[in-house]
Amino acid sequence: MPASEVSAAVIAARLSNLGLPTRVEEHRRHTSVEAEVPDGLSAELWREVLDVVAEADRFGLLATSLNGRTLWAVVRKTVPTTGNVGGPSHQR
Repeated sequence: MPASEVSAAVIAARLSNLGLPTRVEEHRRHTSVEAEVPDGLSAELWREVLDVVAEADRFGLLATSLNGRTLWAVVRKTVPTTGNVGGPSHQR
């Protein structure tokens, strides 16, 4: 399992252990974790949640009046170091 998948799985497991339902999705360049954040989350639990998502490359919170609050975290996949990494414009 690639490192990004492992990191995302660990983040998802830790959020689940804190009582937040999570889902993990694979994308071409990253793995994402989303968790629904219930109303009334204590300040102490928020600190724990933020400690967890701080392990990701990026994270944020999407809050709407229709869908509630969704916490998201992204773990980037590593870029290959061999082959045509720069693309055709970098070839001579």
